[in-house]
Amino acid sequence: MFSKTNKKERIDAEQREQYEYARKRIKQKKALMRHFIIFLVGSVLLIVINPILGYGEEFLFKGWFVWAILIWTFFFLIHLFNVFIMNKFMGKEWEDRQLEKLKAKQAERIAELQRNVDNELQLPTNRPANRSNEINNPLPPDVQ
Repeated sequence: MFSKTNKKERIDAEQREQYEYARKRIKQKKALMRHFIIFLVGSVLLIVINPILGYGEEFLFKGWFVWAILIWTFFFLIHLFNVFIMNKFMGKEWEDRQLEKLKAKQAERIAELQRNVDNELQLPTNRPANRSNEINNPLPPDVQ
């Protein structure tokens, strides 16, 4: 508590990224579970409201709650598909591969543009013939 060395645990960037990814996945699964619970409660409520209470038959068609539950099931299955199936195909590894591809394309394009600039702006490469005399002579050229 009173030591002079202050040791704090440092998390490197890769561990931090893995931690954030894990938190995101937990959040997705939690939202899916919440959706499932609401779906079950809502379905039971729709089943109870229509046949037992007779609500909805006067302004909707008979058996409307079945269609409502089927549509809701479809949306739940889409949510389930996105969390478990699509995340495997288009998850963190897929994002990293796509990022690397885009970075490689960008580096290639920059190299191509640099070659074009170098070709258009040819720098003079011919040197004066009396270059060895300039090296040995310490005086500036206009003093000679």
